[in-house]
Amino acid sequence: MNYQSGDIMIARWMESAVTFKKCTGSKITFILLNQLDLSLTVLAISLGLTELNPFVRFLVQTPVLLITVKLIIPVLIAWIMPGKLLWPSIALLAAVALWNIKELIIFFF
Repeated sequence: MNYQSGDIMIARWMESAVTFKKCTGSKITFILLNQLDLSLTVLAISLGLTELNPFVRFLVQTPVLLITVKLIIPVLIAWIMPGKLLWPSIALLAAVALWNIKELIIFFF
């Protein structure tokens, strides 16, 4: 990497900071849905339910990895990605959260 390409990379990071201000709603929604998913997963596991996703099941056993994947990485993704590109992920996360809520309701009744 030469000096000029380093400047370009820094300029792109600064542009992403500006887009965070432009697309704050979608970026905050993305982050909050990730946190809701994390909270519902931890609640379900504490109630004795099993995590179906093998990757997340592994992460739950190592809290530092779980926090990294479900807190730090979503914030970095929201910072870097334009808000309009997050909408498919937001829709998927909303569907997952609704599924988790449904499963918890079924568990309690």
